Amino acid sequence: MNLESFLMKNRAEIIDRCRIETAARRSLPRLDEDSERGIPLFVDQLINTLRLNLTKNPDVAHSATQHGKDLMGEGFTVAQVVHGYGDVCQAVTGLAVESDASISADDFRVLNRCLDDAIADAVTEFFRLHDLDSDARLGMLAHEVRNLITSATLTFDTLKSGSVGLVGATGGLLDRLLTRLGSLVDRSLADVRLSAGTLVRERIDVRRFLVEIEVAASLFGKVKGITCSVVLPDDVGLSVDADPHILSSIVINLVQNAVKFTRRGGHVTLGARGTADRVQIDVADQCGGLPPGTAESLFRPFEQRGKDRSGVGLGLMIARRGAQAHDGEVQVRDVPGTGCVFTVDLPRSDTDDN
Repeated sequence: MNLESFLMKNRAEIIDRCRIETAARRSLPRLDEDSERGIPLFVDQLINTLRLNLTKNPDVAHSATQHGKDLMGEGFTVAQVVHGYGDVCQAVTGLAVESDASISADDFRVLNRCLDDAIADAVTEFFRLHDLDSDARLGMLAHEVRNLITSATLTFDTLKSGSVGLVGATGGLLDRLLTRLGSLVDRSLADVRLSAGTLVRERIDVRRFLVEIEVAASLFGKVKGITCSVVLPDDVGLSVDADPHILSSIVINLVQNAVKFTRRGGHVTLGARGTADRVQIDVADQCGGLPPGTAESLFRPFEQRGKDRSGVGLGLMIARRGAQAHDGEVQVRDVPGTGCVFTVDLPRSDTDDN
């Protein structure tokens, strides 16, 4: 049984399970009839997405935007909005396991893509009307972790069954899920350290730093069929005083974004240059360029570009916060028709100490 048939057969049970989970969180306010319609509508749109053999459905984003606005009007927090959509994933996967029903990797990708779209648009609307706070980041982190672990577990179960090989689409999916999970943990640790103000600065040789980042960049690119290269600076004394964990998180996040939005078969370049008192680390992608006037919007929380809505759009905001904590900045330059260049600009270490 494919996922579409499974959802149609078990629609009422899935919705009931979601409502039970909502009721169990006693702190939630009571929903009015219009707001409560959000999850059933999402399930119906998911069924339609599968029926039409789509990878995503624009109707999901539209209704989720309204849903986020309605829930905020009802007094919900952003974490509760996230949990509501997360309950759908939990209900579907839990019932599938209990029913011994098999969900293909392709169908599960569609489910997660629709969930990501719904959450991103509901939360974006939520924060168009409300300020970002720690509760929001905690809620989004909980969703991302649960979603990735659930996806990885089901993918591993498919591999364990022996019906597919490790070297193939399913194995590649597991590789991507684990990579995203590791990056999420890294990004979250950086966010916690920035919020706590616990930076530990040390002298970092930029050439050596780029060589280390090249290993991670190549792994990210390999999953998507994208080549990554590093151009080392001529200046062998180029260095910065920074928290190595935070700096790595900033640059790796930019590399991941570059890989994510570069067209398959494209190229991502990482390099650095220095002036008398500054260091610039550049990450150039081949995304095709940005619509006019949209560059700064990329750094807003929950802002996402392109069709790939995996993740929830906090990475660039955290990267900028990390640079600013080091008296620096992250900027983006559009190269029309080609791509973008993200630059981490930091103070150069005192050359007298080199």
